Amino acid sequence: MSSELINQPMQTTVDPSRQVNGGVPNRRNQHDEVAMQQDVNDEYVKPVLAELVGMFAFVFIGAGSIVVNGLPANTTGLLGIALAHGLVLAIMICIFGATSGGHFNPAVTIGLCVTRHITPLKALLYIVAQLVGGTLGGLLLRAIFPTAVWQATHLGTPALAPGLSFGTGILIEAVLTFFLLLAVFGTAVDPRAPKIGGFGIGFTVLFDILAGGALTGAAMNPAIAFGPALAGGFWQNQLVYWIGPIIGGIIAALLYEFFILPARNRATAS
Repeated sequence: MSSELINQPMQTTVDPSRQVNGGVPNRRNQHDEVAMQQDVNDEYVKPVLAELVGMFAFVFIGAGSIVVNGLPANTTGLLGIALAHGLVLAIMICIFGATSGGHFNPAVTIGLCVTRHITPLKALLYIVAQLVGGTLGGLLLRAIFPTAVWQATHLGTPALAPGLSFGTGILIEAVLTFFLLLAVFGTAVDPRAPKIGGFGIGFTVLFDILAGGALTGAAMNPAIAFGPALAGGFWQNQLVYWIGPIIGGIIAALLYEFFILPARNRATAS
Protein backbone atom coordinates (compact mmCIF):
# COMPACT_ATOMS: atom_id res chain seq x y z
CA MET A 1 0.00 0.00 0.00
CA SER A 2 1.42 3.39 -0.97
CA SER A 3 2.49 5.87 1.63
CA GLU A 4 0.36 8.55 -0.12
CA LEU A 5 -2.85 6.65 0.72
CA ILE A 6 -1.76 5.91 4.29
CA ASN A 7 -0.90 9.54 4.98
CA GLN A 8 -4.08 10.95 3.31
CA PRO A 9 -6.17 12.73 5.97
CA MET A 10 -9.60 11.23 6.70
CA GLN A 11 -12.47 13.21 5.17
CA THR A 12 -15.72 13.46 7.09
CA THR A 13 -19.07 14.72 5.92
CA VAL A 14 -20.93 17.16 8.13
CA ASP A 15 -24.67 17.61 7.76
CA PRO A 16 -25.16 21.29 6.89
CA SER A 17 -28.37 21.30 8.94
CA ARG A 18 -26.28 20.59 12.05
CA GLN A 19 -24.02 23.63 11.55
CA VAL A 20 -24.48 27.32 11.81
CA ASN A 21 -21.65 29.90 11.74
CA GLY A 22 -18.38 28.40 12.77
CA GLY A 23 -19.67 24.87 13.39
CA VAL A 24 -22.09 25.68 16.22
CA PRO A 25 -24.88 23.02 16.27
CA ASN A 26 -28.22 24.19 14.90
CA ARG A 27 -30.83 24.36 17.70
CA ARG A 28 -33.71 25.45 15.47
CA ASN A 29 -35.10 21.97 14.77
CA GLN A 30 -34.95 21.05 18.43
CA HIS A 31 -36.71 24.26 19.39
CA ASP A 32 -39.43 23.64 16.78
CA GLU A 33 -40.03 20.14 18.13
CA VAL A 34 -40.39 21.44 21.68
CA ALA A 35 -42.77 24.16 20.52
CA MET A 36 -44.85 21.62 18.60
CA GLN A 37 -45.06 19.34 21.62
CA GLN A 38 -46.14 22.27 23.76
CA ASP A 39 -48.83 23.17 21.23
CA VAL A 40 -50.18 19.60 21.33
CA ASN A 41 -50.22 19.67 25.13
CA ASP A 42 -52.05 23.00 25.22
CA GLU A 43 -54.50 22.14 22.42
CA TYR A 44 -55.33 18.53 23.28
CA VAL A 45 -53.71 16.95 26.33
CA LYS A 46 -54.53 19.59 28.94
CA PRO A 47 -58.12 20.23 27.79
CA VAL A 48 -58.88 16.50 27.54
CA LEU A 49 -57.49 15.94 31.03
CA ALA A 50 -59.58 18.85 32.32
CA GLU A 51 -62.73 17.30 30.83
CA LEU A 52 -61.94 13.95 32.45
CA VAL A 53 -61.32 15.43 35.91
CA GLY A 54 -64.32 17.73 35.74
CA MET A 55 -66.64 14.93 34.69
CA PHE A 56 -65.23 12.71 37.43
CA ALA A 57 -66.13 15.38 40.00
CA PHE A 58 -69.57 15.94 38.46
CA VAL A 59 -70.53 12.26 38.72
CA PHE A 60 -68.90 11.68 42.10
CA ILE A 61 -70.72 14.61 43.71
CA GLY A 62 -73.94 14.49 41.67
CA ALA A 63 -74.56 10.75 41.66
CA GLY A 64 -73.10 10.59 45.15
CA SER A 65 -75.85 12.91 46.42
CA ILE A 66 -78.44 10.49 45.00
CA VAL A 67 -76.81 7.53 46.77
CA VAL A 68 -76.60 9.50 50.04
CA ASN A 69 -80.27 10.38 49.69
CA GLY A 70 -81.01 6.67 49.94
CA LEU A 71 -79.40 6.34 53.35
CA PRO A 72 -81.73 5.87 56.35
CA ALA A 73 -82.89 9.10 58.02
CA ASN A 74 -81.29 11.21 55.27
CA THR A 75 -83.14 14.37 54.30
CA THR A 76 -81.17 15.46 51.23
CA GLY A 77 -84.25 15.28 49.01
CA LEU A 78 -84.65 16.55 45.48
CA LEU A 79 -83.53 20.07 46.40
CA GLY A 80 -80.29 18.77 47.90
CA ILE A 81 -79.63 16.61 44.84
CA ALA A 82 -80.30 19.57 42.53
CA LEU A 83 -77.98 21.81 44.56
CA ALA A 84 -75.21 19.22 44.53
CA HIS A 85 -75.36 18.85 40.73
CA GLY A 86 -75.68 22.55 40.02
CA LEU A 87 -72.96 23.72 42.37
CA VAL A 88 -70.35 21.12 41.44
CA LEU A 89 -70.89 21.84 37.75
CA ALA A 90 -70.63 25.59 38.30
CA ILE A 91 -67.39 25.24 40.25
CA MET A 92 -65.83 22.81 37.75
CA ILE A 93 -66.61 25.23 34.91
CA CYS A 94 -64.99 28.05 36.87
CA ILE A 95 -61.91 25.90 37.46
CA PHE A 96 -61.46 24.39 33.99
CA GLY A 97 -63.34 26.78 31.73
CA ALA A 98 -60.14 28.54 30.66
CA THR A 99 -58.49 25.19 29.85
CA SER A 100 -61.17 23.18 28.04
CA GLY A 101 -64.25 25.38 27.93
CA GLY A 102 -65.78 23.35 30.74
CA HIS A 103 -68.14 21.15 28.70
CA PHE A 104 -68.40 18.08 30.97
CA ASN A 105 -71.26 16.82 28.82
CA PRO A 106 -71.26 15.07 25.42
CA ALA A 107 -74.47 16.91 24.49
CA VAL A 108 -72.73 20.24 25.06
CA THR A 109 -69.67 19.13 23.09
CA ILE A 110 -71.80 17.89 20.18
CA GLY A 111 -73.80 21.13 20.14
CA LEU A 112 -70.60 23.18 20.02
CA CYS A 113 -69.16 20.90 17.32
CA VAL A 114 -72.25 21.21 15.11
CA THR A 115 -71.96 24.99 15.33
CA ARG A 116 -68.20 24.83 14.65
CA HIS A 117 -67.01 26.12 18.01
CA ILE A 118 -64.87 22.98 18.38
CA THR A 119 -63.29 20.69 15.80
CA PRO A 120 -64.64 17.14 15.29
CA LEU A 121 -61.37 15.56 16.46
CA LYS A 122 -61.29 17.56 19.66
CA ALA A 123 -64.99 16.87 20.23
CA LEU A 124 -64.37 13.13 19.94
CA LEU A 125 -61.50 13.29 22.43
CA TYR A 126 -63.65 15.33 24.83
CA ILE A 127 -66.49 12.82 24.69
CA VAL A 128 -64.17 9.89 25.37
CA ALA A 129 -62.65 11.77 28.32
CA GLN A 130 -66.11 12.62 29.67
CA LEU A 131 -67.24 8.99 29.52
CA VAL A 132 -64.04 7.81 31.22
CA GLY A 133 -64.31 10.48 33.92
CA GLY A 134 -67.94 9.62 34.59
CA THR A 135 -67.12 5.93 34.84
CA LEU A 136 -64.29 6.60 37.29
CA GLY A 137 -66.65 8.65 39.43
CA GLY A 138 -69.16 5.81 39.44
CA LEU A 139 -66.52 3.23 40.31
CA LEU A 140 -65.30 5.30 43.25
CA LEU A 141 -68.85 5.62 44.58
CA ARG A 142 -69.26 1.86 44.28
CA ALA A 143 -66.06 1.36 46.27
CA ILE A 144 -67.13 3.77 49.02
CA PHE A 145 -70.73 2.76 49.73
CA PRO A 146 -71.94 -0.65 50.94
CA THR A 147 -73.44 -2.78 48.19
CA ALA A 148 -76.96 -2.64 49.60
CA VAL A 149 -76.84 1.17 49.69
CA TRP A 150 -75.65 1.85 46.15
CA GLN A 151 -77.79 -0.91 44.66
CA ALA A 152 -80.92 0.62 46.19
CA THR A 153 -80.31 3.81 44.18
CA HIS A 154 -78.73 2.11 41.15
CA LEU A 155 -75.54 4.03 41.98
CA GLY A 156 -77.25 7.28 41.05
CA THR A 157 -78.07 6.15 37.50
CA PRO A 158 -81.04 8.19 36.21
CA ALA A 159 -84.26 6.28 35.62
CA LEU A 160 -87.75 6.91 34.25
CA ALA A 161 -90.61 7.32 36.68
CA PRO A 162 -93.09 4.44 36.79
CA GLY A 163 -95.55 4.70 33.92
CA LEU A 164 -93.43 7.17 31.93
CA SER A 165 -92.90 5.97 28.37
CA PHE A 166 -89.60 5.79 26.50
CA GLY A 167 -90.70 8.49 24.05
CA THR A 168 -91.91 10.84 26.77
CA GLY A 169 -88.60 10.37 28.56
CA ILE A 170 -86.74 11.42 25.41
CA LEU A 171 -88.98 14.48 25.05
CA ILE A 172 -88.41 15.59 28.65
CA GLU A 173 -84.64 15.13 28.42
CA ALA A 174 -84.57 17.02 25.11
CA VAL A 175 -86.48 19.99 26.56
CA LEU A 176 -84.34 20.13 29.72
CA THR A 177 -81.13 19.94 27.68
CA PHE A 178 -82.46 22.61 25.32
CA PHE A 179 -82.58 25.01 28.28
CA LEU A 180 -79.10 23.90 29.36
CA LEU A 181 -77.54 24.62 25.96
CA LEU A 182 -79.24 27.99 25.81
CA ALA A 183 -77.52 28.76 29.10
CA VAL A 184 -74.17 27.54 27.74
CA PHE A 185 -74.41 29.77 24.68
CA GLY A 186 -75.98 32.74 26.45
CA THR A 187 -73.60 32.86 29.42
CA ALA A 188 -70.37 31.37 28.05
CA VAL A 189 -70.17 31.20 24.24
CA ASP A 190 -71.67 34.59 23.35
CA PRO A 191 -68.97 37.27 23.72
CA ARG A 192 -71.67 39.65 24.97
CA ALA A 193 -72.39 37.27 27.88
CA PRO A 194 -72.27 38.48 31.49
CA LYS A 195 -69.14 37.39 33.33
CA ILE A 196 -70.71 35.01 35.85
CA GLY A 197 -68.39 32.02 35.46
CA GLY A 198 -70.22 28.72 35.37
CA PHE A 199 -73.05 29.74 37.67
CA GLY A 200 -75.58 30.48 34.93
CA ILE A 201 -75.06 26.95 33.63
CA GLY A 202 -74.98 25.38 37.09
CA PHE A 203 -78.23 27.04 38.14
CA THR A 204 -79.89 25.89 34.93
CA VAL A 205 -79.01 22.33 35.88
CA LEU A 206 -80.41 23.03 39.35
CA PHE A 207 -83.84 24.20 38.15
CA ASP A 208 -83.98 21.52 35.47
CA ILE A 209 -83.54 18.84 38.15
CA LEU A 210 -86.21 20.46 40.32
CA ALA A 211 -88.59 20.35 37.35
CA GLY A 212 -87.70 17.00 35.80
CA GLY A 213 -85.78 15.03 38.38
CA ALA A 214 -88.83 13.10 39.56
CA LEU A 215 -89.72 12.20 35.97
CA THR A 216 -86.49 11.13 34.25
CA GLY A 217 -83.76 11.97 36.74
CA ALA A 218 -83.04 15.08 34.64
CA ALA A 219 -79.66 13.85 33.43
CA MET A 220 -79.33 16.21 30.43
CA ASN A 221 -76.00 14.49 29.96
CA PRO A 222 -75.15 11.12 28.37
CA ALA A 223 -71.97 10.80 30.47
CA ILE A 224 -73.74 11.27 33.79
CA ALA A 225 -76.05 8.39 32.80
CA PHE A 226 -73.32 6.23 31.26
CA GLY A 227 -70.71 6.36 34.06
CA PRO A 228 -72.86 5.11 36.95
CA ALA A 229 -74.62 2.65 34.61
CA LEU A 230 -71.33 1.06 33.60
CA ALA A 231 -70.02 1.02 37.17
CA GLY A 232 -73.25 -0.34 38.65
CA GLY A 233 -74.63 -2.43 35.81
CA PHE A 234 -77.99 -0.66 35.47
CA TRP A 235 -78.78 -0.01 31.79
CA GLN A 236 -82.56 0.43 31.74
CA ASN A 237 -83.66 3.08 29.20
CA GLN A 238 -80.04 4.21 28.71
CA LEU A 239 -80.81 5.43 25.18
CA VAL A 240 -83.22 8.01 26.58
CA TYR A 241 -80.24 9.82 28.07
CA TRP A 242 -78.37 9.86 24.77
CA ILE A 243 -81.11 10.59 22.25
CA GLY A 244 -82.96 13.27 24.25
CA PRO A 245 -79.98 15.39 25.35
CA ILE A 246 -78.25 15.24 21.95
CA ILE A 247 -81.41 16.28 20.06
CA GLY A 248 -82.27 19.04 22.52
CA GLY A 249 -78.68 20.26 22.62
CA ILE A 250 -78.32 20.46 18.85
CA ILE A 251 -81.61 22.33 18.43
CA ALA A 252 -80.64 24.90 21.07
CA ALA A 253 -77.13 25.30 19.65
CA LEU A 254 -78.40 25.90 16.12
CA LEU A 255 -81.10 28.28 17.33
CA TYR A 256 -78.67 30.42 19.30
CA GLU A 257 -75.89 30.30 16.73
CA PHE A 258 -77.96 31.30 13.69
CA PHE A 259 -80.88 33.29 15.11
CA ILE A 260 -79.59 34.97 18.29
CA LEU A 261 -75.80 35.31 18.04
CA PRO A 262 -74.68 38.23 15.82
CA ALA A 263 -73.24 37.05 12.49
CA ARG A 264 -69.86 38.62 13.24
CA ASN A 265 -69.50 36.41 16.32
CA ARG A 266 -70.27 33.08 14.65
CA ALA A 267 -67.57 30.41 14.91
CA THR A 268 -65.40 29.20 12.03
CA ALA A 269 -63.67 26.17 13.57
CA SER A 270 -62.71 23.50 11.06
